[in-house]
Amino acid sequence: MKRAGVIVALALLAGCGTKPATEGALPADFVLNSTTIALPDEPVTLPASAEAVSLNCTACHSGEMILAQPPLNAEKWQAEIDKMRSVFKASIDPAQDPKLIAELIALQTAAPR
Repeated sequence: MKRAGVIVALALLAGCGTKPATEGALPADFVLNSTTIALPDEPVTLPASAEAVSLNCTACHSGEMILAQPPLNAEKWQAEIDKMRSVFKASIDPAQDPKLIAELIALQTAAPR
């Protein structure tokens, strides 16, 4: 491991130029241009009845992705929530699990496939 660290350090140093950079100086031809971009609209929104899902899941998952999940029973949704909590460190309050599972099941039965 020590040798790998030395190799990485040497690789980083190899990329350094021999001339010191003048702090804060930009090339004379450097120009900043403003531009606008159009972001796509969220094609799917979750219903108001899915409040726990919106609060706990949409920080990482889009509504479209949530609705595209295969139908799961309560036990499998619990396993998914547990995985999100343990593997991905999702800050889901365990007291919300029953409500969250009920909403996910309701969404999968209401979502057109």
